[in-house]
Amino acid sequence: MKVTRLDVFVIGDGPDIDPDKGGVEPLACVRVHTDGGLSGLSEVFRVPPGVVRATVGGPDTHFGRLLIGQQVTHPERLWQRMWDAVMHTNRRGWQVIILGALDVALWDVYGQMLGRPVWELLGGVQRGPFQTPTGADLAVTPYCTLVSDVWGGEPMFAQQVGRAEQLAALGYRAFKVEPMMSSPADVVELARRFRRALGSKPTLMVDVGYLFHDVPTAARVCRELEAFDVFFFETPFPVDSPAPYAELAARTSIPLAMGEHGVTRWEFLDMMDRGRVSVVQPYMTTCGGLTEAKRVVELARARGALVCPGNWSTQILGAATVHLAAYSPVTPFVEFAPAEVYASPLRRELQAAGFPVNNGTIALPDRPGIGYDLPAEIASRFATP
Repeated sequence: MKVTRLDVFVIGDGPDIDPDKGGVEPLACVRVHTDGGLSGLSEVFRVPPGVVRATVGGPDTHFGRLLIGQQVTHPERLWQRMWDAVMHTNRRGWQVIILGALDVALWDVYGQMLGRPVWELLGGVQRGPFQTPTGADLAVTPYCTLVSDVWGGEPMFAQQVGRAEQLAALGYRAFKVEPMMSSPADVVELARRFRRALGSKPTLMVDVGYLFHDVPTAARVCRELEAFDVFFFETPFPVDSPAPYAELAARTSIPLAMGEHGVTRWEFLDMMDRGRVSVVQPYMTTCGGLTEAKRVVELARARGALVCPGNWSTQILGAATVHLAAYSPVTPFVEFAPAEVYASPLRRELQAAGFPVNNGTIALPDRPGIGYDLPAEIASRFATP
């Protein structure tokens, strides 16, 4: 079976839905077609659609030249072919993110070709029952990211805690509050309000979105947060240098997390080895694809770190994330942007078409490939120039 065509299409909520309120900005998606009639799907989060269209397409485009006509063998061979082609160009930016999306689509094709779900082909399930809140059936547990319409003070507290209560009533079990663009006191107060409203049972994460620039302030905040059983503290500092992370890690018992923009295993190695980050958060396309994400899992496992993949995007990307989590023995949670609390019609439709969340968990996929079917009607109705 050979690759015959690469297609790009763009979907989004349109200009009337604010991205800061959960709206889906113009999102490029790719399909890899084969002469056997199979095709694989992925999205390309945070890359301008024009860049994707310019580099993915016919045999005259960069990635078309590398993939069209290639035999579909193990995706790692095709990953290496694309990676070798960026040797003298951009090895950390948009080019690698697009490579990662094509890699996910190729895994989708490969799984369909072999009639197996991708997580089995990554190495089979290695999760233990202790990794799920029920301690029984193997499953993937999403944590809900709670982004505000407003930041700081009572409006932020009320909206994020209210959303957590709404989602907990639907069966979700883990939540990440996001006191970004807020004072240190508000960071602590939001965690306090969450515990007061929801109690000690739900898992709580805190993401401050690169809020701090000095270790002493972040350390004071962490000392106060320790009273609220925080599973991880995400991106306290800008991510260009891991040095402050290492300093903070030495001063708090809360695991530190970063990696939403991490590209390739080498950046994750830097986070873990120099930054002492113990929770890394690769996006399945941004990091360089499922091929590279599996390597991140292997490196984290050898260091005693956790991999909690990021996904502040749609459940097209989320489907690939579930497959990595089903394989990984160090992935207790995956990020989930719950459509139930955001003003995005497209987000709701894509979540409904994806893997269902039942009683707070996602069952291991059993369909060949990735197993996410994007209805043509949705792609057409939400098509964006």
